[in-house]
Amino acid sequence: MNILIGLVIIAIGSFGQSSSYVPIKKVKEWSWENFWLIQGIFAWLVFPMLGALLAVNFQALLDVYISEADAALKTIMYGALWGVGGLTFGLSMRYLGVALGQSISLGTCSAFGTLIPAILSGNDLLSSQGIILLISVSVTLAGIATIGYAGALRAEDMSEEEKKRAVKDFALKKGLLVALLAGVMSACFSLGLNAGAPVQEKIAALGANPFFTQNPVTLLVTLGGFITNFVYCTWQNKKNGTLGQVFSAPPKLMVNNVLFCVLAGVLWYSQFFALGMGKSFFEPDSVMMAFSWSILMSLNVICSNIWGIVLKEWKGTGSKTISVLVLGMVILIFSLVLPNLL
Repeated sequence: MNILIGLVIIAIGSFGQSSSYVPIKKVKEWSWENFWLIQGIFAWLVFPMLGALLAVNFQALLDVYISEADAALKTIMYGALWGVGGLTFGLSMRYLGVALGQSISLGTCSAFGTLIPAILSGNDLLSSQGIILLISVSVTLAGIATIGYAGALRAEDMSEEEKKRAVKDFALKKGLLVALLAGVMSACFSLGLNAGAPVQEKIAALGANPFFTQNPVTLLVTLGGFITNFVYCTWQNKKNGTLGQVFSAPPKLMVNNVLFCVLAGVLWYSQFFALGMGKSFFEPDSVMMAFSWSILMSLNVICSNIWGIVLKEWKGTGSKTISVLVLGMVILIFSLVLPNLL
């Protein structure tokens, strides 16, 4: 029962994450670099800080960071690398759409983000638990690859006009390369959570609620990601001369855009808030705990494809394509419970 509760909580966060790109579509008359940075302030700084303060007060949080400075700095460094993945992640959806872009990026992220931390933690992938983890990750990748194949079929089914209508800047080859890069770099978030284990342990030792002990580590990762995105977006502002869009916007437009960025930020952050809560229901050092990153990515893919259907990104495709898409989603759902079955 505990495992089921944990899965449901993570699923709620995944739905929030996959929904976060919907309000961004409502932002008007701001360039990409402006709305990306503004929503990032809330997604990577404001809400992660609020989440961290649910675990301990500010002074205790600061004391833990100082006492575990090496782990904290390493976590921030991984966050900065993850920030590169975040930038290209947005581009992958620009070229492939919400459904296919998230599927490819998150699939790559799932494999790297699950197996590398397991290896760095000293887990033997040839042990019984290690083999279960490998099988589970392989099934996850099979499901994501199936969805990717559905995306390729979609490209064949649709006319150029239909592709542009569903995804304005649709470009399959360019999008796939960007999505793969995004997935590899985005896996650094998982590496950051792994590197921040000493911080989480000290937070737990202070008597923090187990639901929230991961939140201070998440804040360090997102802080690193914010730094990367801030540098890139301000460079784009200078290059394109777009900074004035924010400050010269009419009050009504500014309020509208900021509110949608706030909504996007809290929805995006909900996935990691829920991940920390959901993991508290898994047994420490269990396969489900090691597989939790893949669980999050699988649920993100499932929810993003549901949104892709709602947003009519798959409109105009044939029955074969839809059947392959559904098969991929069924495989991913099966992968969520496979470790427990094995």
